Amino acid sequence: MNVAIVGIGIHPFGRFDGVSGVELGAHATRRALRDAGVGWGDVQFALGGSLSFALADSKEAQADALLPQLGLTGLPFVNVQNGCATAGSALLMAAQAIESGAHDLGVAVGFDKHPRGHFNADPGVHGLPSWYGELGMFVTTQFFAMKINRYMHDHGISRQTLARVAAKAYRNGALNPNAWRRKPFTEDEILASRMLNYPLTQYMFCSPDEGAVAVVLCRADHAHRYTDRPVYLRSVSLRTRRFGSFEVFSPWLPLEGAPSPTVDASRAAYEQAGIGPEDVDVAQIQDSEAGAEIMHMAENGFCEDGEQEAMIAAGETEIGGRLPLNTDGGLIANGEPIGASGMRQVHETVLQLRGDAGERQVPGDPRVGYTQVYGAPGVGAVTILTT
Repeated sequence: MNVAIVGIGIHPFGRFDGVSGVELGAHATRRALRDAGVGWGDVQFALGGSLSFALADSKEAQADALLPQLGLTGLPFVNVQNGCATAGSALLMAAQAIESGAHDLGVAVGFDKHPRGHFNADPGVHGLPSWYGELGMFVTTQFFAMKINRYMHDHGISRQTLARVAAKAYRNGALNPNAWRRKPFTEDEILASRMLNYPLTQYMFCSPDEGAVAVVLCRADHAHRYTDRPVYLRSVSLRTRRFGSFEVFSPWLPLEGAPSPTVDASRAAYEQAGIGPEDVDVAQIQDSEAGAEIMHMAENGFCEDGEQEAMIAAGETEIGGRLPLNTDGGLIANGEPIGASGMRQVHETVLQLRGDAGERQVPGDPRVGYTQVYGAPGVGAVTILTT
């Protein structure tokens, strides 16, 4: 893939009363432009991802409302909305625009500003009848709990391992100045927190919040015009669910099963990049709750089902371990502004590959980074980046 990332910018994640989502996105975009040493007038195209304008209880504008703040230059701007895979979708389209030769330099930005509390989506948006929500079935915490409960039973995963994953997230978040939750919790505190949906407690879940991230992309052979430390986008893959896969908002399941869309997206990304999971030095994977990280470890090819128990107990997924995962604290510590969460993964991976991650820097000069997001109602997106 002939695409490089030459600039990154972030607005910290958390709660920012009086600041709109559009302002968050513009802030992140300006920082990315400065990082690349370019102005908005140099940008040939842009893609913006935000879920806010699709939610029934949101008054946020769609992503191209950034333009008056950045400059009305007439460039093509495409709004992207694909659940938690919004950022992966925006990166895929940006890479394709550059690969096609249509453009040489562009921006992909993701932002959101979600209200406090749970997501208040409309079942009809996902092709489901209204009764599905009226009966209380349209609740993501319930789905995640059912899925990890069955997985734990089938593959010998303990609740202690759930707590270890969450504790790692809070420890890593404490090292990240852009994270929302920066207070470490012990495994015992996590297990003792309020039970939301068994086996998942309150401190094992992420929460909706606010934030924004932007990246500047260009043709790989132009990268050194902008930076002496480019990071190359070797592959980006997007897949949807197959018949039989167990996905969020599934009102029923057939007798025969099928792999998650993450499995298909991961395999396609490895093939496109010409590497395997054994080559990955640092990875950011979806951790909507602690169980998701455990299941996604296997779905992304980093281990076999059931091997997570021993890997996590041995510290292999810690910053100094064999396979550092969610080094910035992941969704659990950062929260989930949906349009920005996948782009945050890319931001963190670029920092790690540049050697700029500070206290949470992975040792040993990491060269290959990996990101994965999973979104409703069953979309998986994966990127592989290298120096």
